[in-house]
Amino acid sequence: MMETPPDLDSNLADSTKRVIWRLLAVGHNRAELLMVEIQEERERVRVIIFMAAAMAILGLLAGITITALIVAAAGIHFLAALEILSVLYTSGAVVLYLRIARLRKDWEPLSATRDQLQKDRECFEKTLS
Repeated sequence: MMETPPDLDSNLADSTKRVIWRLLAVGHNRAELLMVEIQEERERVRVIIFMAAAMAILGLLAGITITALIVAAAGIHFLAALEILSVLYTSGAVVLYLRIARLRKDWEPLSATRDQLQKDRECFEKTLS
């Protein structure tokens, strides 16, 4: 039987340890990135909920104002004020709706983590091939 020299065993063990430590470091970095992205997603959801609530309130106010406008259509003094309020509330609701729609369209959950994992996979494929 042929035995491997001690130096070769030592080098192989050291190389294996280095690879394992690098894999652990990569995994740790990816876990940290994932946690940061989860926190960013949570904050984005908070903003969307706030804007949706504001949009609902402004939409309700617009509806009330439009109703009051119809009721008070006979009186000339209140008509201009109600028209202005209707336009302001409706405009605010539309602006918030458009911002929410844009946020939803541009929303890519955990995109940085996915990109980094893709780069890691490509790097490992190059290394192993």
